[in-house]
Amino acid sequence: MTVTKEMYEKELQAHYDQYRFLVSVNSKRWSLNLMTRMVRLSKGQKVKSVVNETQAVPSTMTKGHNIRTRVFRPEGSTKALPAMLYLHGGGYMMGLPEMANVFYADILKRRDIVIFAPDYRLSQKDPFPAGFNDCYDVLLWMRDNAEELNIDPNNFIIAGHSAGGGMTAAVTLKARDTQDVNLAFQMPIYPMLDHRMMTESSKMLGSTMWDGKINAFAWNLYLRNLQGEVPAYASPALNEDYSGFPPTISFVGDLEPFHDENLAYIDALKNAGIPVKFKVFKGGYHGFEVGSPETRMGKAANEFQLDAFEEFYDKYVQ
Repeated sequence: MTVTKEMYEKELQAHYDQYRFLVSVNSKRWSLNLMTRMVRLSKGQKVKSVVNETQAVPSTMTKGHNIRTRVFRPEGSTKALPAMLYLHGGGYMMGLPEMANVFYADILKRRDIVIFAPDYRLSQKDPFPAGFNDCYDVLLWMRDNAEELNIDPNNFIIAGHSAGGGMTAAVTLKARDTQDVNLAFQMPIYPMLDHRMMTESSKMLGSTMWDGKINAFAWNLYLRNLQGEVPAYASPALNEDYSGFPPTISFVGDLEPFHDENLAYIDALKNAGIPVKFKVFKGGYHGFEVGSPETRMGKAANEFQLDAFEEFYDKYVQ
């Protein structure tokens, strides 16, 4: 499948060339390293009008490794609040929690919640399962230290965008399998789910922000140390049993590589009887609500995820 600029929603076309350039260079190791260094310049940036903290969460899998975890909570809150584990995007190979500061601010305006965002290990240096283990370690650390952190251990939410959405689906799967924590709901937004790239959209060429070439590059980087069968915790689309999953919020554009695998994931959840809030945005590129937030469609997608968060918070948080 080949996408052209003119196929995108009219307002979104303004950013096509800019983000298409990023796609063309980020599938090369040298440019990925450069982009990573640029992204790291935002490390430590704060969210305004909320309490900002940083915690060092010890890894249970790697001796001596601590997971830098950003924590955001409402000012003046004294009671134990529900908690969200937020997992940033970046193809499993780049990124950091501060990339989603706008999302944190928007969420905290809607409901009282404490957000934990780990700076998990990335596949450039540490392929699967390092980053996955970091994310799950932070979830268990939240549970085990709930009283000290002043959070409710019975009302956890997991959320993430893109690769962070894929990591959300993977961590949710393990939590379902182990019953380690109670999940009120999950928010895997346009998640990166399937390393097999069997769908038409996964091989998409000409798309902006993400395409089939960088998709293959990122999956190969993430899974390069695996031998034999790929586990579903690495590639969540491999899971075949969706019973016992928490209610789920998601959306996706129809002109991005993860479109088909996202539809398959949502259909599997629905078939298992899981409550789902989902929308497809026609003419949308990957991450368009972040890349083009002031457009009508960008605003609509942001409102959709925030309104759905409010609805599920009020319905499923006990």
